[in-house]
Amino acid sequence: MSAKLITFIIIAVIAIVFLSLSMFVVDQTEQAVVLRFGQIRNTYQEPGIHFKMPFVDNIVKFEKRILLYDIEPEKIITEDKKTLIVDTYALWKIVDAKKFIETMKTITLAESRIDDIVYSHVRNVFAKHTFDEIISDKREEFLSEVTTLARSDLSYFGIEVVDVRVKHADLPNENVRAVYERMKAERYSIAAQIRADGQKEAQKIRAEADKQVAVILAQAQSEAEKIKGSGEASATRIYALAYQTDPKFFEFWRTLSAYDSIFKDGNVIFGNELEIFKYIMH
Repeated sequence: MSAKLITFIIIAVIAIVFLSLSMFVVDQTEQAVVLRFGQIRNTYQEPGIHFKMPFVDNIVKFEKRILLYDIEPEKIITEDKKTLIVDTYALWKIVDAKKFIETMKTITLAESRIDDIVYSHVRNVFAKHTFDEIISDKREEFLSEVTTLARSDLSYFGIEVVDVRVKHADLPNENVRAVYERMKAERYSIAAQIRADGQKEAQKIRAEADKQVAVILAQAQSEAEKIKGSGEASATRIYALAYQTDPKFFEFWRTLSAYDSIFKDGNVIFGNELEIFKYIMH
């Protein structure tokens, strides 16, 4: 092998090594910052192959995707002076790698700043509302306000806060029992009121029913008296007609009817002088 060929091979190898050291790849989920002696030389947001100065430039890559930071549970005091332990988390992403490197430098430092700012706003916003409001549907509004405030504060660092959420908000253990007893007492009070209202309504219904029964009975009694009177009147007319048709037979029939009443007791004294016994004594 000639010296020229060896020299060419050596130069080619050096060139390949130099070229490989000069190239770096940015993935579609990443963004890169080129640092030269600690100074920012360039930033790359788009994926692809890029070049740098070997042995001089340093490449720092960050995620472009949304990151999750789980904030440690902290105590807050509500407007009605109740203590809550709030467990929150923040969704965030790096939107300006240059500004992020200049201010934060590392993800760890950024999360520390996110922790401080988000907790500060959660504490301040929740402190303006009562315990019942915080655990209600209104909490979504409060968290939206926290997200807006934290996004404004962290934009200076090249960070965008996408959302702030609460995993759960609990009372301290020492307060849980007291709140439970208060809630139980309130439920008992509501139940007692409902029972009292039910009894009152039942009494009204029974009174109305009794009134309707009395009215119906009175109407029935009145109708019965009318029917009875009508019957007696009809009987009287029938008797009168019978008497007019055959007075002697009618008198005989009435006398026999009277015997039923006279002989009912069994103690009867007969006498010829009594007109009523004329059909028996003759």
